[in-house]
Amino acid sequence: MVVRVATVAFQGIEARPVDVQVQITNGAVVFNVVGLGDKAVAESRERVRSALTASGLALPAKRITVNLAPADLPKEGSHYDLPIALGVMAAIGALPSDALQGFTVLGELALDGSISAVSGVLPAAVAANAAGNGLICPAACGPEAAWASRDLEILAPRSLIQLANHMKGTQLMARPEPAMRAAGTDLPDLRDVKGQESAKRALEIAAAGGHNLLFNGPPGSGKSMLAARLPSILPPMTPRELLDVSMIHSVAGALAGGALTDRRPFRAPHHSASMPALVGGGTGARPGEVSLAHNGVLFLDELPEFATPVLDSLRQPLETGEVSIARANHRVTYPARFQLVAAMNPCRCGLATEPGYACRRQPNERCMAQYQSRLSGPLLDRIDLHLEVPAVSAADLILPPPAEGSAEVAARVARARARQVARYAGLGLPEVTTNAAAPAAVIEQVAALDAGGTAFVRAMADQLRLSARGFHRVLKLARTLADLDGTPGVGRAQLAEALSYRPSVDRRTRAPA
Repeated sequence: MVVRVATVAFQGIEARPVDVQVQITNGAVVFNVVGLGDKAVAESRERVRSALTASGLALPAKRITVNLAPADLPKEGSHYDLPIALGVMAAIGALPSDALQGFTVLGELALDGSISAVSGVLPAAVAANAAGNGLICPAACGPEAAWASRDLEILAPRSLIQLANHMKGTQLMARPEPAMRAAGTDLPDLRDVKGQESAKRALEIAAAGGHNLLFNGPPGSGKSMLAARLPSILPPMTPRELLDVSMIHSVAGALAGGALTDRRPFRAPHHSASMPALVGGGTGARPGEVSLAHNGVLFLDELPEFATPVLDSLRQPLETGEVSIARANHRVTYPARFQLVAAMNPCRCGLATEPGYACRRQPNERCMAQYQSRLSGPLLDRIDLHLEVPAVSAADLILPPPAEGSAEVAARVARARARQVARYAGLGLPEVTTNAAAPAAVIEQVAALDAGGTAFVRAMADQLRLSARGFHRVLKLARTLADLDGTPGVGRAQLAEALSYRPSVDRRTRAPA
């Protein structure tokens, strides 16, 4: 007799069905697990054996074979422990033979029979609900699974004994309730920033349209301080965005206690981060920082200090909103629609733009060019707002705090975002929620220029040598400025301000004829 238990294997954030087949027959006393499993799957034999013994069950002195089908699909992780153990229990009669039908099962076993938390419960719950199944998962992951659907039947036991008692009707378990993580401490407020009015304006524009932003200025000018306050003016995530973000964090094992949060992610990796850490990869092709920042902010401080190949690996996800990780035996795609915010010094010493400063090694302009050459032109072309952030003077620091803080700015950002959501929903693009994510053809339609604006853009594009990407990013930025102003059309004032944020790489002079 073969006992079958349903579970899943993860490919990115997609949960693919896996059939755990358990057979106990006469023959040599062995416990084999087959089906292209990794080391964690192979070691499940000992965890299952010890957990069953601790629960008062002894494995029969027979041949036990466990097959994870389909056999050509790679299986990774420890969440196969629980379905294997339940399959063995059903095969030896410790559970009713039909008790596991209609359930998708995942969980890791401890040696004492308790069930430990695993990654990927939320995608597994979504897949189980789509297939019309219930879900059996660890108790610590129950609040996470409950978000998949109110109608999904969920069993979240703490141990094998508790689950067996529930199956027999002697100890019934309550369905877990969805959990939302407490907001915790208040976010840093823009009211803490004195001076830097231009930088605050750029931060508001970036938040309103989801645009990429680069601060360039001397040390101590407040670049990192400004970037840290961006989450305080971003609107909460929509339910769809919340689900997408939570599924990525679930696969990465980053959902603390199974609780979700509506705060947008803010990831700030150190400049020593490797390419797999930033874009994903490593064992099991895990999601990287760009995916963990999906629908949120990726902040890269000291931008030129990152390895050049690592920075260039951002070019594809910045353009497409997803990252594909290819390996010899499989290919995984993760969402990566993030907002890039970066900060950098103008040169190695950081003071080349200060009045009266002279670099001891070489002329200031050469020092700046050498340092900034670590950043490729195509990467800079994908950043919408480039802003020079000057040093803050003592006169600014002794002033009282500004009257306007994050709450007032967040209100304007929320109104601008609402206009964008309504606009693109009316065009049949509900998945587009910001101007930065709008396709080029659509942005030409929603940012249509009058005759004066067209002539102005034509003249400035020729003078600044805008690329095709740069031209469309100017239109997106101008559309965001119009949304902040509450105007239906894009005027010359919005175009002029949008062009003022283009990077210096666009301000190339023509070669002599």
